[in-house]
Amino acid sequence: MLELNSITRSFGERRVLHDVSFSVARGRMTGFVGGNGAGKTTTMRVMMGVLTPDSGTVTLDGQPISKDARTRFGYMPEERGLYPKMKVAEQITYLGRLHGLSTERAKANTDGLLERLGLGERANDAVESLSLGNQQRAQIAAALVHEPSVLILDEPFSGLDPIAVEVVLNVLKDYASQGAPVLFSSHQLDIVERLCDDLVVIADGSIRASGSREGLRAEHSGNRYELQVDGDLGWLRDEPGVEVAEFDGGYAVFDADSADTAQRVLRLAMAAGPVKNFTPQHPSLSQIFKEVIQ
Repeated sequence: MLELNSITRSFGERRVLHDVSFSVARGRMTGFVGGNGAGKTTTMRVMMGVLTPDSGTVTLDGQPISKDARTRFGYMPEERGLYPKMKVAEQITYLGRLHGLSTERAKANTDGLLERLGLGERANDAVESLSLGNQQRAQIAAALVHEPSVLILDEPFSGLDPIAVEVVLNVLKDYASQGAPVLFSSHQLDIVERLCDDLVVIADGSIRASGSREGLRAEHSGNRYELQVDGDLGWLRDEPGVEVAEFDGGYAVFDADSADTAQRVLRLAMAAGPVKNFTPQHPSLSQIFKEVIQ
C-alpha cells in the first residue's frame, strides 16, 4: 500500500498542500480528482520524490521509500515528455534500458505494449508525427515499459477517444490485478466514476473526501428515493417530511427527512396499488465532488 501521511508543501508564502493524507491500495485503481490548482500534480510529484514535502511522509508497505524503490515507480506527467523527433519504439526501449532492463527485455516489453496500445504499426514513426491521442498512448507505454510496481498517472485519459480509453483501461487493470497500486488523476469525472475502485477528492490543497467509490456514494446519498407506480402519485406532494424533486404522473423522485418517512411513503404507495419500483438514489461522482468542495 502506498500511503501519504500529513503532507504539507509550500512555495514561498503560498501553502499548496495542507495535511494531505490518503492511501492507494495494492490491486486497486484509485481516482484522484480536483479542479485546476487543487494540488493534484504537486501531490504526485511529492509521491515521486520530485518535490520534498515540508512535513509528512510517503511510505510503501509501511516503509520509507528509498531512491532505488522509486526507480520501480511508473510515472506519467501531464505534460508530454517524449523526444519529438525520436522513433516511438526506439524511445520506449531506451527508457526501459535507463530503468535497468536488458536490451532484449526492454525491446520485448516495448513491442508488447505498443501492440496492446494500438501503436504497433507506428513503432518506427517519429513521436511528432503521431496524433495527440497516439502521443498519449506512447507516453503511457513509457510509464509502463520497465514493469513498475507502482503506477502514478497524471491525466492519462486526456485526448483519448472512447475506444482508446477502453484500450488503456484494460492495460492499467492488468497492472492493478498483479498487485500494483494505481493512482490516476483526471478532470473527466464520468470516466473516473466508471473506472476506479477508490476515490480521493482534493480542493485548495486539502483532502475533502476519500474511500471506495460505492462507500462514498452511500455516505453522500442522503434520503433521496425513486418511486414508480401504476397509478398517480399526486398525493405525494402533500406528505409531511417529503420534498418532490421530479414528478411525472406515476413516477417521482423525492427527498425524505428520514428513512421512516420513506418507508411510510412506500406503505402508502403499496396500499394504493402495485409498486413498480422503489429504490434509493445514489449521487454521481460529479454531485459528490460539488458537495465536498463547497
